[in-house]
Amino acid sequence: MEPLSFPFPCPCPGDPVDWSSIRFPWIAPMAECLQEPEYHAEGDVWTHTRMVCDRLVELPEWRALEPASREVLFAAALLHDVSKPETTREEDGHIRHPNHSLRGAITARRLLWELGVPFALRERVAGLIRFHQSPFFLVDDPDSLRKAARLSWITRCDHLALLARADGLGRICADGQRIQDNITLFEEYCREQGCLDRPWPFATDHSRYLYFRTDGRDPAYEAFDDTRGEAILMSGLPGAGKSHWVRENLSVPEISLDDIRAELKLRPGENSREVINRARERAREHLRAGTPFVWNATNLSRDLRRQVLDLFALYKPRIRIVYVESSYDRQMRQNREREAAVPVTVLERMLHAWDVPDSTEAHQVDYVITT
Repeated sequence: MEPLSFPFPCPCPGDPVDWSSIRFPWIAPMAECLQEPEYHAEGDVWTHTRMVCDRLVELPEWRALEPASREVLFAAALLHDVSKPETTREEDGHIRHPNHSLRGAITARRLLWELGVPFALRERVAGLIRFHQSPFFLVDDPDSLRKAARLSWITRCDHLALLARADGLGRICADGQRIQDNITLFEEYCREQGCLDRPWPFATDHSRYLYFRTDGRDPAYEAFDDTRGEAILMSGLPGAGKSHWVRENLSVPEISLDDIRAELKLRPGENSREVINRARERAREHLRAGTPFVWNATNLSRDLRRQVLDLFALYKPRIRIVYVESSYDRQMRQNREREAAVPVTVLERMLHAWDVPDSTEAHQVDYVITT
């Protein structure tokens, strides 16, 4: 076995999975969660998961990878359906698991963070889980190039295809061959586009930024850079160290939601609308003038970031996201020691929507990680 950075041992090439060494509390709900027989005649989610992992480690392509990538893929296979129990619905006599990929990425992120898995490896796992079904359906996507390009900037498409192949092989269903054929088409398409094992090659950061913000653009077009000023968006859990990073690294005006909340004498989570309205008006002043500034808040979910980034985009600044993260123990300690500590109930809600920023959202994304 190859114990690297994950809390479960990854088999060496040629060895079977040692299932006796994998014991975690999230396994029991998976074992109790049934699936739609048409797509999963093998039964519950944990049975499927074990089959997927067993098929993955048999693939020659997986065995040929370097150790870290083998472990990342094994962890992704183990956790790819971890959120099926919480998303299970019965609709018209059929079992469904809507949004289990997105929820699974968030759940895996939290589990691996609490277990101390390094940031870079953890995010590779989360990206694979988030899009593990995409190779099944890219052939039917009306804008397959945009989808492939986006995937390539968040995860590795060749590794995504490996996970999807194991996912298809690790089930009992009538359309197994169609699944494998679609994965092969996904690989061939990404290879043709030059993004199978690397990000799609945009001419500039600005070209990439505009492509992912605007429908109908040609990804090969080198966009004219008409940006004016810089708008910096902070992102990270409460107590991660965002304000400290701003003080140590920037000398620009700061729009701090915590400071506005203090001005209004509000507790965390209280009357957030008034806080946001004041922050947005202050941002407009800087954006109109073209002066650099920083917006300092948690901005944990993609939807919340999009609302702020859409405001920024109206004025055409260069947009930079700075994501700050601490280890689990340090994070909890720093939040407790804050003057306005975020209540556990509020923190739990934030963790339920925790989506780390990626390069499809801004001109530049920086990751500041402390242990």
